[in-house]
Amino acid sequence: MPAVRHGKTMTVLGELTVVMEDEAVTGIYFENHEHLPDESAFGAAIDATVDATSDELLQTVKREIDEYLSGERTEFSVALQPHGSQFSLDVWALLQEIPYGHTQTYGQLAEKMGNRHLVQRVGQVVGRNPLSIFIPCHRVIGADGSLTGYAGGLDRKRFLLELEEPAEASAARLF
Repeated sequence: MPAVRHGKTMTVLGELTVVMEDEAVTGIYFENHEHLPDESAFGAAIDATVDATSDELLQTVKREIDEYLSGERTEFSVALQPHGSQFSLDVWALLQEIPYGHTQTYGQLAEKMGNRHLVQRVGQVVGRNPLSIFIPCHRVIGADGSLTGYAGGLDRKRFLLELEEPAEASAARLF
C-alpha cells in the first residue's frame, strides 16, 4: 500500500497543502482551493514541527516552489503522479508542454486534443488540476486573452503570470 501523506508549507501565495504518495507529488492545493478533494484522501499529516525536516520530498517541494516564486526556477524536478481519467491525464500532460512565460487558450488545448468542440470539457479538467503550479494551469487563458477561472483564485493566477512574464512585455505594460 502506498505511503500517502500530506504536509503544509507557507509561500508568498499563502499556505499550500502538498499531498505525496511514496516519492511522487499527487496534489498541491491552495487555501480556499476550488474543487478541493476530500481531505481523507490526503493521508497522514506530517507535523511540520517534527516531521517536515525528515520528509525529503516535502522539503524538495518547498525549496522548488520557493525558488520558482522568487524567480529563480522555471522548471520542477520532483516526480508528479496526478490521479484522474485518461482524458484528464492527457489534458494535464498538455499543460506541462506550455513553456514558462507563455500562455495558451482553452480552445488551443481542445484542438490539440483533436476536437475544438471539447473546449468546455477541457476547461473543466484544467480547473480540477490537482497539481497547481507544478502542472501550470495558470498559463491557460480565455480566447480573448482574459484571465479566466483558477482554482487558487484570479489574484494568484495574475501573480503567477506576471512572475513568468518576459521582461520586454512587463516593461511595455502601462499599469
